[in-house]
Amino acid sequence: MPYFERTGPTTFRATEHVGGAWNTDEQHIAPSLGLMTHAVEADHRRRRDGDVLAVSRLSFDILGVLPIDEVDLEVRVLRAGRTIELVEAVLSHAGRPAVLVRAWLLAERDTAALAGSDLPPLPSPDAMPCWDPTEVWPGGFIASARLRRDQESPGRARYWVRTDVPLLDEPTSPLASAAGLFDIANGMTVRVAPTEVAFPNVDLTAHLFRSPRPGWLGFDTTVSFGPDGRGLTSSRIHDEDGPVGTLAQTLTVRPA
Repeated sequence: MPYFERTGPTTFRATEHVGGAWNTDEQHIAPSLGLMTHAVEADHRRRRDGDVLAVSRLSFDILGVLPIDEVDLEVRVLRAGRTIELVEAVLSHAGRPAVLVRAWLLAERDTAALAGSDLPPLPSPDAMPCWDPTEVWPGGFIASARLRRDQESPGRARYWVRTDVPLLDEPTSPLASAAGLFDIANGMTVRVAPTEVAFPNVDLTAHLFRSPRPGWLGFDTTVSFGPDGRGLTSSRIHDEDGPVGTLAQTLTVRPA
């Protein structure tokens, strides 16, 4: 059973694997972000007739919670172009928008001779011990993930994530599958137990300088809480070949 099953041209039904961590009767937003990425890519391929661009940024704004139910996805082009596009998608339930994404897509060119990054690499997944995230979080999505983690301190860890659950009951790209795991970052190295402090994120932005390949997805994550109710989860993301980009999530910090 995948995270989502297609029910129509623009509609999808969430399955039990999407159950949330803050409230198990609501969706964990992570698989929805992968679904929206898939919709952006699929719409782009239909329009471009083989001349496709590569996703460079995904900026999600989380407008509200979603029940584990059918959702609708609409995609529109905000800025069309031969080498650069800006695309928007909206995920809704019962006519109410819940998540908005804006994606920049850029033309691919041969820059292999220039490729490189000073972002520090992660140790391999085999070099980190297994860790069970259900020790901290409930819900179907968290239960579907496999983790290997090197915890340095509260709010600071390096870890690898993968899942055997497909994103959708149809083929999806490695990027869409990876995007369906991005939001797990806010929760894999907590500063304070979520039973004492709530710290949901209201957004997620991923900047990518290459596309991740299938398999383990790595995170080098730091969680910061400010003195006035704001927080930030920032991550460097990796595949097993090295770094691929960065993530940032704005938190609303709410002591019990």
